[in-house]
Amino acid sequence: MLKIGNIILDIPFFQASLSGYSDYAMRVIARDFGAPLTFAGVMLAKSVVHPRVFNGSSFKPGDDEHPIGAQLLGEDPEIMAKAAKVVWKAGYDLIDLNFACPAPKVLRRKRGGFLLNHPDKVMEIYNAVRESVDCPVTMKLRTGFENKSYDNFWDIASRAAAGKVDALIVHPRSVWQRFTGSADWQFLSEVKKRFPHTIIFGSGDLFSVDVIKTNIKNTGVDGAVIARGAIGNPWIFSQLRKGNDFLPPALDEQGRVILKHFNLLCKLYGDEKAVTHFRKFAICYCKLHPLRRKAQKAIFAAKTADEFLAVVKQWYSL
Repeated sequence: MLKIGNIILDIPFFQASLSGYSDYAMRVIARDFGAPLTFAGVMLAKSVVHPRVFNGSSFKPGDDEHPIGAQLLGEDPEIMAKAAKVVWKAGYDLIDLNFACPAPKVLRRKRGGFLLNHPDKVMEIYNAVRESVDCPVTMKLRTGFENKSYDNFWDIASRAAAGKVDALIVHPRSVWQRFTGSADWQFLSEVKKRFPHTIIFGSGDLFSVDVIKTNIKNTGVDGAVIARGAIGNPWIFSQLRKGNDFLPPALDEQGRVILKHFNLLCKLYGDEKAVTHFRKFAICYCKLHPLRRKAQKAIFAAKTADEFLAVVKQWYSL
């Protein structure tokens, strides 16, 4: 059992906020396989505070999704605080502040990982959000903007820990690295040593149960956040619960999960958009198929929902 504020997780793993991926459909599938907490896609604070934008169905959590987290991205403390209040009142149970995103368009607008250059602004945002809501507030950080120094990271982490942040989620790469090279999980050992009373989650390069459990054991962190490793592989959560080695699910089981995911997307976006939207998930789902490239090519060739369903039934023995 692990507590993040008033949220209790029965296993120390959850699904990350993934821009463009972690919509209601992906979250439902993750919960089916045992994720105790999921996050909606990254939300831009200045969009959240506009009712016409936030009132769209894609932003609202489902009644069957609790606990569910919202991750906010922004650079203005006042707007971030207002956005936090909006999502909290809309039913989100936890708010994560993104100070890690390495996307160039985010950095150009002085958001996400850019703010690691400005510890005072980070803490100003945190304090404003903390005062505006009555739910757990966490931070997602990288080790720094560039590889040269960790000074700003330690400054932010120290002040956040002193400010009773409910958890720190640390991706042990610099912003400059984006997703190149290997995540330096040993860095997280030092983070946990310095802040033994703060909940620390690790993130980055978590694609298998063995790696996840080994990283947690070797670093002493409290848990792990599964991001890219959960795309097209919700089985990772059931395997984490069981603790045994990963065995690819039977083809027909893979097919049934794919069809459920697709049908949820159809309800969210309509049949036509669901066909194209699913392709980015298909890339990952098909990794488990023994004829990966051929199965993926067949799914990509589908132009309508009926064609998609026929292809999945053909390639997954349904």
